[in-house]
Parts: sequence; structure tokens; C-alpha cells
Amino acid sequence: MIHPIPPGTRDVLPDEMRELRRLQTALLDVFESFDFSEVRTPTIEYADVVERGDDVAPAYRFLDDRGELLALRTDMTIPIARLVATRFGEVEPPYRLSYIANAYKAITPQRAQLREFGQAGIELIGVDGANGAAEVVEVLTKSLEAVGLNRAVIGLGEADLWRCLLSDFAADPALVASTSARLAAHDIVGLELELETADELSLEQTACLMKLIQLRGGPEVIGQARGMGGPAFEASLDSLQGTCDAIAARGGADRVQVDLGLLRDIGYYSGSILEVYDPSVGEIIGGGGRYDGLMSKFGVDLPAAGFTLYLELIHKAQLEQGRTDD
Repeated sequence: MIHPIPPGTRDVLPDEMRELRRLQTALLDVFESFDFSEVRTPTIEYADVVERGDDVAPAYRFLDDRGELLALRTDMTIPIARLVATRFGEVEPPYRLSYIANAYKAITPQRAQLREFGQAGIELIGVDGANGAAEVVEVLTKSLEAVGLNRAVIGLGEADLWRCLLSDFAADPALVASTSARLAAHDIVGLELELETADELSLEQTACLMKLIQLRGGPEVIGQARGMGGPAFEASLDSLQGTCDAIAARGGADRVQVDLGLLRDIGYYSGSILEVYDPSVGEIIGGGGRYDGLMSKFGVDLPAAGFTLYLELIHKAQLEQGRTDD
């Protein structure tokens, strides 16, 4: 008799479980080598806690026996922000914390997406600017090496570039929001169509915006974007340049690709943003960035940055790379 499980969930059998444990151990060893201490938070949080991350809506909400609205966590960044604000009041920052945990999201079943998925990552809270972002990238680079993904690439962008350039072109806030969502979803065809049909943008401005998102490569692409926008846009480019310089000073620039069209679909990111790609799989296998405004939503005004790796996709990339190497 077959007893089905919900779409987007999976059973893990012994051989794969052993491989996943080795993967998790390798990542935790790297985190510990950089003095990131492992923590654990509840799978269930109060819904209003999860919703403090901008544009973060919990997929699974329910009432407990007291009528309190609860939710399954959507990631680990928000719970760790709550934990630091609640439990670390007597400890001087910075805080270097790591985790291995499951998170939950809504899915499109036809796309074979997981609604329950494993994450491993770090949160660096209390170190601001380029130095904090560069430390996060260094740990991320060593983590990818530890799990054998030597061809993986770290995409590096700046969260405000797109918004600043559109604002310089006097675009309506609704257009900024809708096109940002398309860019974060990598819907380039829909993005170009929306820009071309926007009354407030000229053909030259549309062409400039489309050129921006195609600029990727080494730090030299930052120079290619100079002069496209106004002071705010230039300040974002300066910030990105500073991050590139700090990463290079730590010796981690070889794996980093600057991507001026990079935008994440998580609203609490600000400043430097990251995505991780591996040629063995056709999906983003990790991401992160700065989230300097999130901690203030929990009453603690501290800068912060971090990354997460998606364990099932990391494992898939390992398997595919092994087949290629064989």
C-alpha cells in the first residue's frame, strides 16, 4: 500500500542521509573555523515576527490553542535577528552565528519545487560596510571549496542600483516596484516589455536600463556604468566598488562576478547582495547580502550581513559534478 506525502516534501533514505550529513559537517567545520557559532531557533514563530522582513509572507500560518497566529519560518535570517535582539542584550557585538535548519515556502507543484528545504549559512551582525560583506564572501568561498564546488560562481550586486537609476529617470514608484519584481524573478522578457510601454520613460532611458542589467564580469563593469544616473546611483556604484576592493584585499575576488542586474526577491536586503550559481545545476544554489535595516525592526540598530546555501541543491550539484568528473 502506498501512503503519499504532500507535494514539495520528500523522504530521505540512508545513503543520501549519510551524504547530506557529510555535507553539513563540512560546512559547519568551515563556519567554526571563522568563529561562527551554531544556533537553533524554533521551526514555528509568531506570524508577526516572520512578517517583519519586508515582502516576506509566511506560506504556512495557523492558530494555536490560545488563538495566537503562528507561522513556519521562511528562512533563518529573521529568526536569528529575533534571537539576537532577545537573547544577546548583555553580549557586545559583533555576533557571528551559523545554522543548519529547514525552512518553508509556497510552491508550484508542477515545477518540482520543495516546500520544505534545508539551509546552511551564517549571519554576521555588528560589522558594517564593505568589511562585513567581504568577510561573508570569504566564508562563502571557503564553504564552496569545502563541499567540492570549485566551479561555483558568486554573483555580487548592489540592491539599490536599479531603484536609483529609475528614480533618476523620474519613474513612478509603481513602475519601480513592478520592474524590480520582474528583475528579481529573472523575467527579462517581461521587464523589457514593461519598460518599453511605460509612458514616463524615453527610448534612450529604456535602452540605458536594459544595458545596465547586462553588465556583468569583473570590477571593470562598474566603470562602464558610470554616468548612467545621478548622485544616488553613483553612490551605489561607489559602495559596490568598495565591497569589491575589500573582497580583493582578502584574496577572494577570483570566484566573484560583478552583476549590475542582480536583484533579490527578499525585501530586507540593502547594499551588497549575493547569489551563488554552479554550472552543474540550472538553479540558484545560495544567496545573501547585507540587511542593515532588519535588526532595527527588532529594536536593535546594528548592521548585518549573511548568506545561506540550499542543501538539496548543493548536494545535487555535487552529484552532477561527480558524474561529469567521472
